[in-house]
Amino acid sequence: MPNVQTEVTVSSLATPADALAFRNINEAWISRLFSLTEEDQRVLGDPQGRILAHGGDVLLARLGDGEVVGCVALLSLGGSIFEMAKMGVVPEAQGAGIGRRLVDAAIARAAELGGTRLFLGTNSRLQPAIHLYEAAGFERITRDELPVADYYARADVLMRRSLV
Repeated sequence: MPNVQTEVTVSSLATPADALAFRNINEAWISRLFSLTEEDQRVLGDPQGRILAHGGDVLLARLGDGEVVGCVALLSLGGSIFEMAKMGVVPEAQGAGIGRRLVDAAIARAAELGGTRLFLGTNSRLQPAIHLYEAAGFERITRDELPVADYYARADVLMRRSLV
């Protein structure tokens, strides 16, 4: 298990290899627990065009040797609203605090990008993630409180956090 304090850095997606790591990490966990939707495949297949080109970012957690062990996307919904999505940590690195590092980095990056509100959707089967989000200041909301009309059917836990 990596030593999070010394070995892990978080930085933005920059290369085709980074994009592939983002795709692979997410396809693995989504396929294991749910099923990949067409929208999942579109976003994971083109993070540059689907996320970065619209004012968002993809953050990657890397070990000292450069290996990507986790990721999270920030989707810009226009104005000052961002969605935190597509977060995953490879099984071998889970439990080492990498998820917390990614959440903290995503919150900071969304604020840097001018965000004032950050929201996410997750599933009640993902209790460790829910606890992580709550510890980072996210609060549960209803579907009526979402800033988007159409949202993943698999997301049965919806949360938001103020960035100001």
